[in-house]
Amino acid sequence: MTYEMDIAGLKRDLPLCKVSNDLYIGAFVMFGDVELTVHCAAELLKLAPEYDYLIAPEAKAIPLLYEMARQSGAEKYFLARKQAKAYMQGVFAVNVKSITTQGVQTLVLDTEDAALLRGKRVVIVDDVISTGESLHAMEELVREAGATVAGKMAVLAEGDAIERDDIIVLGQLPLFNADGTIKE
Repeated sequence: MTYEMDIAGLKRDLPLCKVSNDLYIGAFVMFGDVELTVHCAAELLKLAPEYDYLIAPEAKAIPLLYEMARQSGAEKYFLARKQAKAYMQGVFAVNVKSITTQGVQTLVLDTEDAALLRGKRVVIVDDVISTGESLHAMEELVREAGATVAGKMAVLAEGDAIERDDIIVLGQLPLFNADGTIKE
């Protein structure tokens, strides 16, 4: 089963994936879709508040983060990793549980990156906002680093997340029943 969706003016067929017996989600994956990534980055930048840096959680938002930085002329962007890496001198860490992640996930930021963020305005970027747990963890991480959250942006808001007025999104991704119909 797939769901045809208009994403900021581009049509895509999203495979429907089972989360539970009565809940399916549309799999929105930007990896490998250059046209979609470039287009969504441009559309989000048109709506972006003033900021100094962009940051995103690893991993599905990486192409979007990179493309937004490239199009805006930024020389640096930041990525919250899922685990500490050997090259990190020190880390800030927060825990998160999201709808698409099994178990608790940790997001970390290198202390060198945190030093660059301190006192700056940061926009958090993601591909899809669902429950808001990942977004909340990203906000904690940015604040822990001493930066201000200037805005939160995503390509799509899944389900009820579209009703949030604190996130800039390009469109709504509905939730689905087991038969592929949209949940009411």
